[in-house]
Amino acid sequence: MQQGVVMKLAASNAIAVIGTGPAGLAAACALARLGLPVTAIGAPSARRDTRTAALFAGSVTLLENLGLGETCCSLGEPIVGIRIIDAMGSWLRAPEVTFTAAEVGRTRFGYNIANSALTDALREAAKAIPTLDIVDASVTGVIPSENGVEVRLADGQTIAATLIVGADGRNSLCRQAAGIQARTWSYEQSAIACTFSHQRPHNGISTEFHRPAGPFTVVPSPGSTSSLVWVERPDEAARLAALDEAAFRSALEAGLQGLLGSVGDIGPRATFPLTGLSASPSAQHRIALVGEAVHVIPPIGAQGLNLGLRDAACLADCVADALAVGNDIGAPTVLAAYDRMRRPDIASRVWSIDLLNRTLLAQAAPIQALRGLGLHTLRSVGPLRRLAIREGLSPSFVAPRLMQPAAADAPLAP
Repeated sequence: MQQGVVMKLAASNAIAVIGTGPAGLAAACALARLGLPVTAIGAPSARRDTRTAALFAGSVTLLENLGLGETCCSLGEPIVGIRIIDAMGSWLRAPEVTFTAAEVGRTRFGYNIANSALTDALREAAKAIPTLDIVDASVTGVIPSENGVEVRLADGQTIAATLIVGADGRNSLCRQAAGIQARTWSYEQSAIACTFSHQRPHNGISTEFHRPAGPFTVVPSPGSTSSLVWVERPDEAARLAALDEAAFRSALEAGLQGLLGSVGDIGPRATFPLTGLSASPSAQHRIALVGEAVHVIPPIGAQGLNLGLRDAACLADCVADALAVGNDIGAPTVLAAYDRMRRPDIASRVWSIDLLNRTLLAQAAPIQALRGLGLHTLRSVGPLRRLAIREGLSPSFVAPRLMQPAAADAPLAP
């Protein structure tokens, strides 16, 4: 790392973002947009991410305001509908439900885009912002004090910052340094993720089969391909992941129930355990947490990264408000404002996704009957259905400026 980076970060209102995944890079770009000196720090991953992210309207608007609208259009696949199919195998089968973007006056819910492509695009956007630097390095220590935070790198360099953004994942060093407690839990489930080609068109419809072991979800990808998140019990997930391609293809076609016709090429498979995490508060001691450093939820309803991008946009609002009145951007009042802004959104998403996942795992007839009744109500009652669509895309009580179309015309600095 060059000495110039250290000097810049030692200046007033300097920000260091720890973690260079999509949520961290989005936060870095959003904060640098305010004219602040920002450095994003993270060690390059040796493993290419095989997952994709379904980005809903607010997240797409955020990326458009950061200059990445064309990336969504060129590299992502539009999602125009979301279908839920009951595959629980119980005697009381819930009705199939399909939600469409047209019902709420939209042409699409958002885009499905490969995590690796999104990360690459965000890195390129970051490089184009004069006040933002990216440092490829491992962080070994984060030491907060009353007046600033010291970041220690594996190569011996030390960086000083006014505010730290912890985007360093579920095992967050920043969260530990801030003394923030996290509640964690695990599920008796693992997920297999990959992309595959298929015979029949997906027509922009994302389909989620609700099954006793968990959801089996296929999300439209460019061309005649789809992204798969297949949740199973850990031993069954391990067995499926170890199959050769022909055997895995046969199992995948059985799970799809003929939905997309015959399956063609299958991309690299990755398997990961399902866990949950909720940290509180979201920020203290000059450290604000975003993404999986503050919340981890199962891959149901495509909420995870959308939640992390709302973290980034809300933090940018809180910092901009502090700058506008000349306040210290890392002050306790600023971090408390960020925590208040994020707490209802995070709590509602963590609670609802956890509850839905547990209702799939529960075999009791009354629980299955209630779940089926809920789907029947959503299918039949128009106003409730449209409300569910809107709130699923983005909660009405959270409207950060960068997730509003007018923000694209706003100046880069207050």
